Amino acid sequence: MGINRKFFFDQCRQTLFTGKLSQGQVDGLSFILNVWEKSHAKKDDRWLAYALGTAFHETQFTMQPIREFGGKDYFFRMYDPASSVPRRAAIARSMGAQLGDGVMFYGRGYVQLTWRANYAKMGKAFGVDLISSAAAADQVLQAELAARIMFKGMEEGSFTTKKFSDYFNATTENWKNARRIINGNDCDEMIAVYAKKFYAAIGYTTG
Repeated sequence: MGINRKFFFDQCRQTLFTGKLSQGQVDGLSFILNVWEKSHAKKDDRWLAYALGTAFHETQFTMQPIREFGGKDYFFRMYDPASSVPRRAAIARSMGAQLGDGVMFYGRGYVQLTWRANYAKMGKAFGVDLISSAAAADQVLQAELAARIMFKGMEEGSFTTKKFSDYFNATTENWKNARRIINGNDCDEMIAVYAKKFYAAIGYTTG
């Protein structure tokens, strides 16, 4: 059985999108559902709901993969080993960043993939070159690939070592602390609300 798309979109429209959905929002949600049904359909629906809630928040409700906000100077400070901010330079070195990486491997996608090492890991996983150039890295902005990266990273703990099954399993349901899969406790209560609304929208066709 597949997800009942009519029920899903009707519910989302009313509970999350103030009564209407743009074509871009429909397309983005559809890509995420398609990837889930193709590769993850037998897994816990709460994982899907939490991924949707995360993407809803991280993309500013557009449901389209986006670039991290900021310009070259900001990306240099945040992600380059030559950053003028000692703490950020130290983090960059610990991540194996190379000179020039700051303006190359900033956040992209549904969940803001960052750092050369993570781009390389996801590129290898999906058979795509994501590190040879800025144009190669920009492939993370393609909706299907962005969705695949999101699910893989959240399922396997690639982003922070925390993963779906730490918070949603046979004995645990922790919508708030699941934010640690991506970004500590940043906006955790808000994203938990979004995710629960997506969970309520997930139903299945019967025929």
